[in-house]
Amino acid sequence: MKNKIILIALVCTIIACQNRDVNTNSTDSKEVQAASKTANEFFDKIYEEELDYFPVDKSYLGRKEDNDKWDDMSEAHDERVHEFYKNALKRLDEEVDYNSLDEQTKLSYKLFKKGYEKEIADYEFRYNDYPVNQMFGLHSQVPSFLIGIHGIDNEEDAKAYIARLNGVPKLFDQLQAGLQKRADNGVIPPKFVFGRVVDDCKNIISGFPLEKTDEDNAIYADFEKKVKKLDIDGDKQKTLIKDCSNALENSVKPAYNALINYLSNLEKKATTDDGVWKFKNGKTYFNNRLNRITTTDLTSDQIHQLGLDEVKRIHGEMTKIKDKVAFEGTLEEFFVFMREDKQFYYPNTDKGKADYMKKATEIIDDMRGELDKLFITKPKAEMVVKAVEKYREKSAGKAFYSSPAEDGSRPGTYYANTYNMEDMPKYQMEALAYHEGIPGHHMQLSIAQEMNGLPMFRRFGGGYTAYVEGWALYTEYLPKELGYYSDPYSDFGRLAMELWRACRLVVDTGIHSQKWTREKGIDYYMSNTPNSRGDAVKMVERHIVMPGQATAYKIGMIKILELRDMAKQQLGDKFDIREFHEVVLTNGALPLDVLEDLVNDYIANNS
Repeated sequence: MKNKIILIALVCTIIACQNRDVNTNSTDSKEVQAASKTANEFFDKIYEEELDYFPVDKSYLGRKEDNDKWDDMSEAHDERVHEFYKNALKRLDEEVDYNSLDEQTKLSYKLFKKGYEKEIADYEFRYNDYPVNQMFGLHSQVPSFLIGIHGIDNEEDAKAYIARLNGVPKLFDQLQAGLQKRADNGVIPPKFVFGRVVDDCKNIISGFPLEKTDEDNAIYADFEKKVKKLDIDGDKQKTLIKDCSNALENSVKPAYNALINYLSNLEKKATTDDGVWKFKNGKTYFNNRLNRITTTDLTSDQIHQLGLDEVKRIHGEMTKIKDKVAFEGTLEEFFVFMREDKQFYYPNTDKGKADYMKKATEIIDDMRGELDKLFITKPKAEMVVKAVEKYREKSAGKAFYSSPAEDGSRPGTYYANTYNMEDMPKYQMEALAYHEGIPGHHMQLSIAQEMNGLPMFRRFGGGYTAYVEGWALYTEYLPKELGYYSDPYSDFGRLAMELWRACRLVVDTGIHSQKWTREKGIDYYMSNTPNSRGDAVKMVERHIVMPGQATAYKIGMIKILELRDMAKQQLGDKFDIREFHEVVLTNGALPLDVLEDLVNDYIANNS
């Protein structure tokens, strides 16, 4: 299951669970219905057993069991989970007869089996990652999780919060052991990572009561705010707040300082080699990553070339817009104009940032009114728009989505990073909001996870990045068919976002299989896109610490558009965009080949 924190332009995969029925075939025999019911109960039982290994994931679901614990990061725990996965497959073979199931449950069977087989196969690569990096990691997870996920509804929740604070030293000891294991295997982050992570760590342990200052520590401020809302005796509130202060001083601060010292020493062994080609099994690992992330058999070279082809095509579309607005100059000069002209940016002031957030909210609210034109099933889970918090805005990506609690007590959230407004052009606002919010991540994940009848692992699993991110990128384009992006600069922004994802195919594979340097990757983005240098630097550094992940977006979008065009061509007047979206969205996240099978079935059933 792993911890389902995906920032990144990464997506958290836990969404509010509402009642919504999956279509079932009422003509199935009682025996088939009974066997399918038993199989789904088995899938949910295994899901719950797996969840017991990951207390943090329980909290993401909004559950209170093990609310005082962090995940076990030890090697022994990894081994136990690995054995659990192998045993789960053995139990599947013993307890579930595939041939006795209905079609929907057969699909669940295939996905369950494939998912666990991949977890088992990937075990050999478990130390080929960077658990501490500038994008995400345990050091930044502690405050973001406590502040954003750990709710305090009563005194026990507050005590569990404090217990988690006091558990940070053990957690970080396990983290350091894992980092050392990786270092012994030659897996050390590039040099640029260390300064960013150390700065974040210092920021996390800044403020009152850890420093003599008027500004509160972010964790302390969050705890105090939550506790003061409780309907409990004032003395109890004061005691809890004092216990939080002590935990920060005696547990959290020393743990972070120890991590800072460890990273400072590890940095001396780091190099400027950026790609995973430097690992002992780097080529095999990267090919495995591409297969997992894209759910295709495309090679690194094929993905690289696909990116080059898409960059060329999108440049052609942008040239038409450049000519339409009567810009005199080359496309690259037009990029510089779009990058530097102040008319395209809100001021980097408190008011400018507030105006950006207001407009982003309006974009989302406006799109809500269009959903009936595009969708049959729509999400029930609420969604809000927020600015990235100050304690993590400097190193966080430009936008990401965080999901609601299982019971709906916490809404889904589209986070926009207003740290540097020069990284957030007005002309990209629409596409960015559609991608992260509606009809993008929030819509897709909510619909899938609100489907009553699908087993838990399909409702709450998001392990198919090409599908999840491909959908979100597809939904950047979708509003154009409703008449949005009428302003040519806004349409340019949509293309700029798509171009950015096409360049990712080129640069990600360039770094990890063609030995591109960090600077070469940055130069490619700067020459081929209108985005700022800050954008380019963050993206290249993201590629470096998350190999292959960014290839998912464009490959997934291309496949969804390909399937839609196929359905349109074969169904003609019978094609209904809402029905097509129903097929795509009501089965949970899927490998792209499985999605193609479902679309083929849809076409056959409606021809």
